Amino acid sequence: MRKFALLAALVLVAVPAAFAEDSPSAPTPPNTLCQQQRAAIGNLAFKLLYGANAYGKCVSKAASAASQATSNAAKQCAAERADANFAATHDGKTFAQFYGTGKNGRNAFGKCVSSKSQAAVQELQEDTINAAKTCKAERARIGAGPLTTKYGGRANAFGKCVSKAVKANP
Repeated sequence: MRKFALLAALVLVAVPAAFAEDSPSAPTPPNTLCQQQRAAIGNLAFKLLYGANAYGKCVSKAASAASQATSNAAKQCAAERADANFAATHDGKTFAQFYGTGKNGRNAFGKCVSSKSQAAVQELQEDTINAAKTCKAERARIGAGPLTTKYGGRANAFGKCVSKAVKANP
């Protein structure tokens, strides 16, 4: 499992770089995303969210989410590139002119995928942190026992609370 997470993280870093010559910013590695989450919500909430081996599970989940975001972004960019009306909705610019850099804009697809993927990962990160803070406040307000009862009566109640809050904020 760790090998898969590491491989996914390497792919996420290598794929956008292969398509983009001068990428505006490198994608945030999954371990950095997890460090940000842990710092934002605190150690206890982080452990409650991910369970045993919280950091490893977080990194694996973040790598998987980033991979999915890249896949979705590639599909969106392919659809945009194939859209005959692209220029009409983008100030008269072609796909290559809008996303690409340099003389011919040959890196347009990579730039498009990179920007959309990074935006999706950042949005999920913010949603997760905000949801965890909301659930942390609810747990402090009503107590651990009632929170557990409210979200299924198991040890993963905090995670279910966060998941439900993230889904409620699409």
